[in-house]
Amino acid sequence: MTDIATTPQAADAPAFPSDRTCPYQLPEGYAKLRDTPGPLHRVTLYDGRQVWVVTKHEAARKLLADPRLSSKRTDANFPATSPRFEVVREGRPAFIGMDPPEHGPKRRMTISEFTVKRIKGMRPEVEEIVHGFLDEMLASGPPADLVSQFSLPVPSMVICRLLGVPYADHDFFQDASKRLVQATDVASASTARQDLVRYMDALITACQAEPRPGLVSTLVTEQLAKGEIDREELASTAMLLLIAGHETTASMTSLSAITLLEHPEQYAALREDRSLIPGAVEELLRYLAIADIAGGRIALADIEIEGQLIEAGEGVIVVNSIANRDGSVYEDPDSFDVRRSARHHLSFGFGVHQCLGQNLARLELEVILNALLDRVPTLKLAVPVGQLKLRPGTTIQGVNELPVTW
Repeated sequence: MTDIATTPQAADAPAFPSDRTCPYQLPEGYAKLRDTPGPLHRVTLYDGRQVWVVTKHEAARKLLADPRLSSKRTDANFPATSPRFEVVREGRPAFIGMDPPEHGPKRRMTISEFTVKRIKGMRPEVEEIVHGFLDEMLASGPPADLVSQFSLPVPSMVICRLLGVPYADHDFFQDASKRLVQATDVASASTARQDLVRYMDALITACQAEPRPGLVSTLVTEQLAKGEIDREELASTAMLLLIAGHETTASMTSLSAITLLEHPEQYAALREDRSLIPGAVEELLRYLAIADIAGGRIALADIEIEGQLIEAGEGVIVVNSIANRDGSVYEDPDSFDVRRSARHHLSFGFGVHQCLGQNLARLELEVILNALLDRVPTLKLAVPVGQLKLRPGTTIQGVNELPVTW
């Protein structure tokens, strides 16, 4: 009979998550977890609770596709990585916090705006937005803050147009989103969430009075009016799409710029051969893996994997940045190589909860890289990379400011 490992001693459960000391490399503790045999390792969360983290690529894919793992974030056993996760219990969750069979129909309500065909058709509009903000940044002259002048406003305007959210309100929702995703306490997170919910509720009212272009209005007229979704859930869904649609791509844009500027030979390869850009986007997604804390699950039953046992009720976190650096899948995984075939990375997750907006993110990043190469060929960091202030590991990885010059 195979021996099955269960709960180890507390000394074997390091604190999680860890902060990066380099924008594009694993924290030291994560590298140790990756290099330790076995796909599962115990870690300790901020509240002292021990959960499993998944560090191997194959095991991560299996578990993310396993229906015995639940995504219900309102469950008391959900592996919350910071106090702000408590706010998910304040209202009806969006589909990201649901399991099948409830999850599928709710997700399908939104999918028409994120199909490959729909996103391909958005390329001219995305190009116009990207070049418009580059025009403004270049006209203001160096130095510039790439985050506030380019990385953040580009995806904000793109997702606003897709959802039908007035971009004139971007200062409000960018601030509220930042306060929510970077909150360190329950009260701050709750206030930010309530601000966003009230905003979305007012937008729903406006769409009821007068339909407008965009997904929110479509959901109001086609789903809310028919009782297929309630008002609170619609507000949560719209809020999820708005936050995810600009926070993640903004972070990827900034960290991608840093990574390329710190690997000039790789940046030069893209400049010389633009056909490498789609593959480079996949490699950047693999290498940077900005959403480490997105892979939380709860075991609904005992699950054995490679001789290790996850017991029912235990928390599980798939750590994308570690799984994406699995040496059995990616040769020399800590190196950045724009010619690498990295398509099977886990940065968008896997299984039924795979990121809805991944096609849009890829399009935006491709357009952004081409535009930076064309318009700002002498772009460089205005401060040493070691002086950049990185976000903590409890939130989406990135920087809130990125001084650049050219």
